[in-house]
Amino acid sequence: MEKNITSTTVPTQILLNITAAVNATEKPFSVFDGCETLMEGVLFDLTLQCFNTIVGIPANLLVIAILIKNRKEPSTSDIFLGCLAAMDAYFGIVLPLSLLNLYHWHSKGVWSTIKFSYGVKDTSGPLFLSCICLDRFMAVVFPVAFGQLKDIKYRLSLSLLVFCLTFAYSAAKTVGGLPNFEKVFTGEILATFTWMIMCNGTILWSLKKSPGVGKDEMHPMKKRAFKIVLSILCIIIFNYLPPVALFPFEDHYTPDVFRCYVQPVGFAFLNISSTIQPLIYLSRLEKVPFLPESCVKKYCSCLSAENNKSPPAPNPPE
Repeated sequence: MEKNITSTTVPTQILLNITAAVNATEKPFSVFDGCETLMEGVLFDLTLQCFNTIVGIPANLLVIAILIKNRKEPSTSDIFLGCLAAMDAYFGIVLPLSLLNLYHWHSKGVWSTIKFSYGVKDTSGPLFLSCICLDRFMAVVFPVAFGQLKDIKYRLSLSLLVFCLTFAYSAAKTVGGLPNFEKVFTGEILATFTWMIMCNGTILWSLKKSPGVGKDEMHPMKKRAFKIVLSILCIIIFNYLPPVALFPFEDHYTPDVFRCYVQPVGFAFLNISSTIQPLIYLSRLEKVPFLPESCVKKYCSCLSAENNKSPPAPNPPE
């Protein structure tokens, strides 16, 4: 009798497990993924991503068009800028998909596609910015070696390596379930942040060593390089410092707080760089092609007024 009870209990337990699995599968998928009661951080990230769709996509497409137009007289960093703009424009498409999946589709398959896009943004932005910093670092600090490495094949090879790393990371992020996978991004962002700060700090220090009493006596090419590097440094600090400051202290937060608040807010600052980067690039141009002159003047009126002011007095000698 006891043997019969045992033989019927095991199949019943298996049936209950299968039923529970089916019910779990049929449950509508939520993009918030356990943060249904702590949605503020995710909504903050989605709000900032609105700028990536409304402003970032057109700005990045305009950057790509300008780079193609100037391909006969390219800068050595143009290939990195073009790849970065293409990845940022691709990432801008994520918001409409996220909103549709959030309120209508509830599809786990679509969410996997969105996670892949997030992986692309997590990796491509820091790595391509690091390539731009490396290019500028070599040009300013090691000009002789830079002259020997100006062939485009070196930059194409480096870009291909970045794409391979980006897609490998994105695929792993999409699959999920890898132990301590979040620490891969934390290590990457810390390494690239440190590298970019070191490169840009060295470049600015080298450019400031020009002959004369102040920056106003720099060579025009050095002035231009100084402004470019300074703008990149501002992007790095504003967009990458929050995740660098927050993510290494994951163990100090509860899992729900880190997943629902700390991560979305840190990624929000990282994601908005898809709009800030092309706008800063366009603001450095003397003339923006493909746009009406009146529109450009209206947009740059503040900058023009600042530039038309009398130059400041030179800095005192150090």
